[in-house]
Amino acid sequence: MQTGTGSRATLVLATLAAGQFLMTLDSSVMNVSMATVASDLGTTVTGIQTAITLYTLVMAALMITGGRIGSIVGRRRAFGVGLVVYGCGSLTTALAPNLTVLLVGWSLLEGIGAALIMPAIVALVAANFSAEKRSGAYGLVAASGAAAVAAGPLIGGAVTTFASWRYVFAGEVVLVLLILPVLRRIDDAPPAPARLDIVGSVLSAAGLGLVVFGVLRSGEWGWVRGHGSGPEILGLSPVFWLLLGGMLVVYAFARREAHLLRSGREPLLDTRLLAVRQLSGGLTMFFAQFMIQAGVFFTVPLFLSVVLELDALQTGVRLVPLSVALLVTAVGIPRLRSHADPRRVVRLGLASMTVGIVILAAGMDPGANAAVVAVPMLLMGLGLGALASQLGAVTVSAVPDDRSAEVGGLQNTATNLGASLGTALIGSVLIATLGTSVAQGLRADPRVPPSVLQQADVELAEGIPFVGDTQLRTALDDAGVDPAAADAVVEANSDARLTALQSAFAVTALLAAGALFFTGRIPRRPVGARDDAPAPT
Repeated sequence: MQTGTGSRATLVLATLAAGQFLMTLDSSVMNVSMATVASDLGTTVTGIQTAITLYTLVMAALMITGGRIGSIVGRRRAFGVGLVVYGCGSLTTALAPNLTVLLVGWSLLEGIGAALIMPAIVALVAANFSAEKRSGAYGLVAASGAAAVAAGPLIGGAVTTFASWRYVFAGEVVLVLLILPVLRRIDDAPPAPARLDIVGSVLSAAGLGLVVFGVLRSGEWGWVRGHGSGPEILGLSPVFWLLLGGMLVVYAFARREAHLLRSGREPLLDTRLLAVRQLSGGLTMFFAQFMIQAGVFFTVPLFLSVVLELDALQTGVRLVPLSVALLVTAVGIPRLRSHADPRRVVRLGLASMTVGIVILAAGMDPGANAAVVAVPMLLMGLGLGALASQLGAVTVSAVPDDRSAEVGGLQNTATNLGASLGTALIGSVLIATLGTSVAQGLRADPRVPPSVLQQADVELAEGIPFVGDTQLRTALDDAGVDPAAADAVVEANSDARLTALQSAFAVTALLAAGALFFTGRIPRRPVGARDDAPAPT
């Protein structure tokens, strides 16, 4: 039975949107609270970054398996079990006395819980809303997730500043306890009698895990050649070997699943789904959207918090226009333009994102202030909202409803891969440009003595950090650098930061524009339209 309109539909949608918000909030909160968390747990920022990496890794590696489990035991049950596991992880994290317990609670338990919950959310929307209502439902669910990314710095900054980061995770436990009793109000399709392909689960988790881990470590280790004194295997960066090994394991997984299909046995993933034009088009757009989104959410906070030296709360406030525009567009388009051409909406969304990012790139000059992000964030929000209003319904409607949990696993795998690659790729561009620009600036400035240049060359070879003027000047003063040379280094770093950000935004804009070439597989007929209805012109 599918939910129509009214209070029950609102309750179901609010429950699923709250689940999506919960899944997405952690990383964005932790990103602005790393230093405080590290201090509280007696560890380093690198240790907290490891926890963030492992959380993403566990979640991405298990997403396909989580979707299949939802098909076997029931999506609502998978959602509920996932919530319990996630809640236990949040409570463990809130009480964590050290990094080890944090890794168990956040990286492992919450990652496993998210892998069960996120595919189930996709499937439960399909089970509770008719085809013509799904665009709006998926739009709101997607908007809640993206809003969590944008609101995370604001929430994390406020809670960490005025209380403790632990309250964020304690609040997640409360939210889990509020969601669990409502699950009985959510309809679910009957579970499919099937067995879980254990070997396929291991292969998919290992292959995706290797790929995601390699991508996440690329900034520190380099893509092909190692950075400075970083590790190398046979003269190449470990990232190369991780990606190569991961791709080979994924290939072995695909071959196994195809063999199981031919022999009439139950595969973990029906690989024939990937040949469905509409589904593959939707997954490609999800991958592109999250790659672009991750690039922007990586660079804009750097501009606000490092270049302009705003605190986490002020940084979060500057991202509010994106959240508001995203929510309005994601919900408004299905309501006001329910028969809009999905392909056109997606293309307009990508165009809006491209224009916004280009404005950001053009605004990276020495006189830039926080106001330069206002219009771009608005355009980014409109673009992301346009994509959110269409893509979820496009992917699920491409196959029968009983395959929606599998589609959920694929969809969330695509988003995790896109987000990981977007952060790594844009981060690599940023750091590479920063190092080159700093070196050029120092060599062109006569105030910099040879001894400082030599030391700078050593530091640049190891990888230059993206730091603000105040932090850099303090470090130079502590090192006893001559004031004139220190001024030159600070100026070179300041100019190089803007150049690096401009390059990063430019590459992100190219990615957004390039995604337009892959929109041809998005259907022109609105999801839920009658077969005899003409396609929009």
